[in-house]
Amino acid sequence: MLNRRDLLALVPALQLRGEANKRMTLCIHQNTSLDAGYRKSLEGYSRAGIKLVEVIRPHLNQFIKDEGLPATKQLLADLGLRAVSHGGLTGLWAPRPERHEALEELKRHAHIAAEMGIDRIMAPCTGAGQFTADDYRLAVDHMREAGEIGKQFGVVVMPEFNRSSTFISTLPTVLRLTREAGHPNVRPMLDFYHFWSGLSKFEDLELLRQGELHHVHFQDVPDMPRELLSGITREIPGTGIAPIPRILKALAEKGYSGPLSVELFYPKYQAMDPFELATTIRQKAQPFV
Repeated sequence: MLNRRDLLALVPALQLRGEANKRMTLCIHQNTSLDAGYRKSLEGYSRAGIKLVEVIRPHLNQFIKDEGLPATKQLLADLGLRAVSHGGLTGLWAPRPERHEALEELKRHAHIAAEMGIDRIMAPCTGAGQFTADDYRLAVDHMREAGEIGKQFGVVVMPEFNRSSTFISTLPTVLRLTREAGHPNVRPMLDFYHFWSGLSKFEDLELLRQGELHHVHFQDVPDMPRELLSGITREIPGTGIAPIPRILKALAEKGYSGPLSVELFYPKYQAMDPFELATTIRQKAQPFV
């Protein structure tokens, strides 16, 4: 049995171990290998030593249709992978007629996520057009409604601000709305590309409360005129001009220690062999992590 002196001597080592366990972890979003499909992308990631993945609706829908939900989950286990997030449900936040269909899709995929042991779904804001102050007040209600659906399945729904949206395009706006909603199953996330290439400012990271950020998409911004940037011009972390170490340090200071999910859209990457692409991503991005 340890005496009090020996126990106290262990405290610093235990604290260091605890801090080491709170590190951010590299993850790959399946949009990065959109052309490969569910099985091939996961097999490639696993061979490259990736452990965390973010699965997407197109891959899930097709594989579940062909193989069934149990096999969809089992493949992850067989490959030593853990799905930490479900990516990409749109149409939930802006006032649009198709929002009812988006809510039904949320219910379906929240059930799928829960069955697969996934505790979060990201939902990008793609709303475009002209909006009013009333629309933002309505968005708070929309977030609470989505949160209640998520709560039924033990899933957090994460609004993602989008640089091209005219509704929710910045970190301050998504923080304001999620805070006003005040629902435990609605949490903000951050996408490096939308953050650094859009209208957000670096100082906006100071607005984050300790532990508030729930998920991160991890990309670099290419060295080109911002006017030429689009939804697909995202680079592997470490190959562009975004101040990645500075941003990661700011996130760590705000208590973020979750996945860094690499989500790329260049066709050249999406058509690449998933093993080769994941290997390259590890080589370029792992030093930051």
